[in-house]
Amino acid sequence: MNEIVSIRDTFLKLTGRLTDQIHNNAAWNARFDRFARTWSQVAGKPIAFNAALLVILTWVITGPLFGFSDTWQLIINTATTIVTFLMVFLIQNSQNRDTDALQVKLDELIRAVEGANNELLDLEEIGDEELRLLRNQYLALARISRKKTGKQNREGNSVKS
Repeated sequence: MNEIVSIRDTFLKLTGRLTDQIHNNAAWNARFDRFARTWSQVAGKPIAFNAALLVILTWVITGPLFGFSDTWQLIINTATTIVTFLMVFLIQNSQNRDTDALQVKLDELIRAVEGANNELLDLEEIGDEELRLLRNQYLALARISRKKTGKQNREGNSVKS
């Protein structure tokens, strides 16, 4: 009976620690960011492509040894599906990070330039309709500017000044 209680207590302590770690999102996010950054950099190197190519060539060469069996095909299909599935998350993480960094840089430029429209600082946060209206306003400003300078419009037609 004491052994069961002892195992139960140990289990509760372990799950309690795990639960605490899961709730500590900052630590998990930092670990995942490091992991994703490292593997995204590795995956983007020529050596990663060469390794993938070597795996595929090895698989093709072993085809006759296994009689091009269903199992032989299933191995490469499963492996590539798993790698692709995981890479989607790594690539998305890298893309989100790059987008956020670029957005902060653009926001700083807008903020620092005298006469810039500071209302544009959070465009990524507004709704589609508001964004469409702002885009139309800036397209109209661009047309007016082209008319003043006599430059061509998007269709390549000359705009009279």
